Amino acid sequence: MSRLLTRRAALIIAAPAVLTLSRAALAACDPRPTPAETAGPYYKAGAPERQMLVGHEGGKRLVLSGQVTGADCRPVPGALLDFWQADEAGRYDNQGWALRGWQRADGEGRFRLETVVPGLYPGRTRHLHVKVGRPDGPRMTTQLYFPDEPGNRRDGLFRPELLMRVADARDGKEASFDFMLSP
Repeated sequence: MSRLLTRRAALIIAAPAVLTLSRAALAACDPRPTPAETAGPYYKAGAPERQMLVGHEGGKRLVLSGQVTGADCRPVPGALLDFWQADEAGRYDNQGWALRGWQRADGEGRFRLETVVPGLYPGRTRHLHVKVGRPDGPRMTTQLYFPDEPGNRRDGLFRPELLMRVADARDGKEASFDFMLSP
């Protein structure tokens, strides 16, 4: 009996600490929504559902991961993410679905995409396009950029808030970006 009371007492004492940690984690969250950007001329609706956009394309591998949260800093389970990009030579596949695909985030709003580092084409710096939103709501379109790209300074659409965190990996690059949806 005393062991049971001791466990209950421990839970009662620990409960405020758990709530405090949750509040602290939420307080550390930056509730500014991810900025929207143009879809550009190469978006095509109807891409297949998939987490791997790589096929037989050449180029350096890129694995992008992150989380989708709402303005309340809580994960958006099942968030929809629709990606499209140029290949290593700066070309978009406008006939088929190469380097195009959509996916659902997991129950914690996390996603993972395997693709290639996009090439450059005239007037633009390296970037990925994405439409992201709640499963039952509208999607916001934006673009993600690579740090330390010389073209960032010249690209009129570039926004530093949309820089991915990128590191070299054994077989290419690893990147991360967390999306914050508007209320």
